[in-house]
Amino acid sequence: MTAHRIGIDLGGTKIEGVLLGPDGAESARLRVPTPRGDYDGTMAAIISLVDQLRPDGMDVTVGVGTPGSANPATGLHRNSNSTCLNGRPFASDLAARLDWPLAMANDANCFALSEAVDGGGRDGRVVFGVILGTGCGGGVVVDREVVVGHNGIGGEWGHMALPRRDGAAWSPRPCYCGRSDCLEQYISGTALEAEYEAATGTTATVEDMLARIDQDETARRIFDTFHDRLAESLVTVVDILDPDVIVLGGGLSNLDSIYEQVPPLVHARAFSDHCRTPIRRAVHGDSSGVRGAAWLHAVE
Repeated sequence: MTAHRIGIDLGGTKIEGVLLGPDGAESARLRVPTPRGDYDGTMAAIISLVDQLRPDGMDVTVGVGTPGSANPATGLHRNSNSTCLNGRPFASDLAARLDWPLAMANDANCFALSEAVDGGGRDGRVVFGVILGTGCGGGVVVDREVVVGHNGIGGEWGHMALPRRDGAAWSPRPCYCGRSDCLEQYISGTALEAEYEAATGTTATVEDMLARIDQDETARRIFDTFHDRLAESLVTVVDILDPDVIVLGGGLSNLDSIYEQVPPLVHARAFSDHCRTPIRRAVHGDSSGVRGAAWLHAVE
């Protein structure tokens, strides 16, 4: 077993790398700006980070978390907001330039794996990881292994349709994926801010809305609706996957109200007379993605 693992988190504005020792402890961390729109420059930046992080004379494995994922049928990258990767054989091109074993996965899968290995889901066999931030996404881990799926889209929870049970006639919300009414258009930070602007004619960040929630009825209503939508969306996960643990990450996951209001709703609505699935905040926070990339190589 290789003692040292390097994880790389490829983001839209920065590329971050960590070195994990044999016990999973972080021993080094570096970050550089992402060469935006530069395919070869992105690979060069990753290789440079690996070279800087690798201990002298020691073998390593390298895991990379990316926006989007590779199509298992073609090997070509897709669905990435780092658009220079799309339609290119990014994983095989990078592997050809590295001297060390490479694994690559979607960044939400990396988050879920990190929390399953030594985070909020470490006591569960089946872990569903959720990212609630600018967008939203999910990942499934079983026995510390990411479930990628036959089409390479396992856990793509952010692009399932918002469950609707109230019969209300809602105006559809187009999604960048080409369809309408994906979860990302309703329970992400971007969606909440767009709802506030549509209702009031003024812009406000999620933080602004929270700061005045006691005096602002619109903000209060939006967050009440958010809690309900999040709960209904997680009920679908519980009914299909029945995970041992659900772990939440991303900026919105820091809302204490989620852990007060959402679990009782999920437990009451799931198709079980006694649902007890815990919903937990991520232990590693913003570091989960890069740590999970390091754990992409089989965990012993």
